[in-house]
Amino acid sequence: MKKLTFKDCSLTQLDKAFGLTQIWQCELLKKWENNSCEITAFEKESLLNFQEALIRGGRAWNEVELENKFISPLIMTAKIDDGKIGYFLERPLLGIVGDYELSGTVDGMIASGFREPGEPYFCFHEYKRSIENQGSPDAQVLAAMLVAREMNQNTMPIYGLFVVGLVWNFVLLNGQEYCISAEYTAANEDIFAIFKMLKALKQIIKSELSANTAAPLK
Repeated sequence: MKKLTFKDCSLTQLDKAFGLTQIWQCELLKKWENNSCEITAFEKESLLNFQEALIRGGRAWNEVELENKFISPLIMTAKIDDGKIGYFLERPLLGIVGDYELSGTVDGMIASGFREPGEPYFCFHEYKRSIENQGSPDAQVLAAMLVAREMNQNTMPIYGLFVVGLVWNFVLLNGQEYCISAEYTAANEDIFAIFKMLKALKQIIKSELSANTAAPLK
């Protein structure tokens, strides 16, 4: 059994090891991006407050500051947590995928459960600045998504995200194909599109879970 950590992965390596193909047109990703979620007045005010702090100091923040002062507040404002699924930070993830044991610590994930994560549905990695970090954030999150799919033991698409400083990219893994979105910059109007995608994520996850279980999640 070959062992591979998330931080040592590259997209080319994952493509070859697991027979993956990157595509540039994806209907599921397009649907995610064009979701119909609305932003309330309270949410808009909160987003602008978070953004103000990001614009003022975000480029100088370290990873912990970026996570705690911007990313997590954004996700929590989207009201991900409930009795069925939760948002978890800095959790280890390990799984057997093909001939490989993939492992690492996921900066953030949305998974079943509310005290401890169960099946992971969404994974993300975040960085302060791309030039100051080793490894490939796109490959690291894709590797975590492969483990998540293996743990779920179903054919549901897996959703992901990587953040480099102020820039966000969303990822979707469906079968042996994956697609990476265009860049969203959190310091401009893109913050509203970012938030709508986070807000839609909960609806997407619960809808797909309902389709794969006898009892729908409410």
